[in-house]
Amino acid sequence: MPLSHYDRTGRVQMVDVSAKVETHREAVAGVLVKMSARTLRAVRRNPKGDPLEIARIAGIAAAKRTAELIPLCHPLLLTHIDVQAKFAKQGVDIRSSVRTTGPTGVEMEALTAAAMAALTVYDMCKALDKEIEITDLRLLEKSGGKSGTFHRKSEIRKPKSEVKSASF
Repeated sequence: MPLSHYDRTGRVQMVDVSAKVETHREAVAGVLVKMSARTLRAVRRNPKGDPLEIARIAGIAAAKRTAELIPLCHPLLLTHIDVQAKFAKQGVDIRSSVRTTGPTGVEMEALTAAAMAALTVYDMCKALDKEIEITDLRLLEKSGGKSGTFHRKSEIRKPKSEVKSASF
């Protein structure tokens, strides 16, 4: 199967989705922000507030601006964005979920939300730890459209009760 962002001559193109059927589409992405135990303890005890909240808001804002950041993405009317961040043994685990009803999927919006939330955690912690790593940015699942449903086999879903989240 050829890559859809290239025409027959190899030139880059925005995919024409005008003939595609509008369907309910959803994508879930994840990322891990690894940090030292010392940094993780400091972040948990931050007297100025919860740094995971600003990361969540940054992720939500980023999902809405994906088409401005990634040149060949279509601007989409997003019907739901949820970014969840929780403390994990190695750092901060982030999950994003994005939904729309439209002619093209929201994988890039979910990945952008997760990435920006992770970068925000990094920004808020970099003064304490220069070795923070943002790892494992990945699509966890997607549904809708012609290609159907995808679930990453290696991912174990966490019960929502374990995750600090809010929906907008």
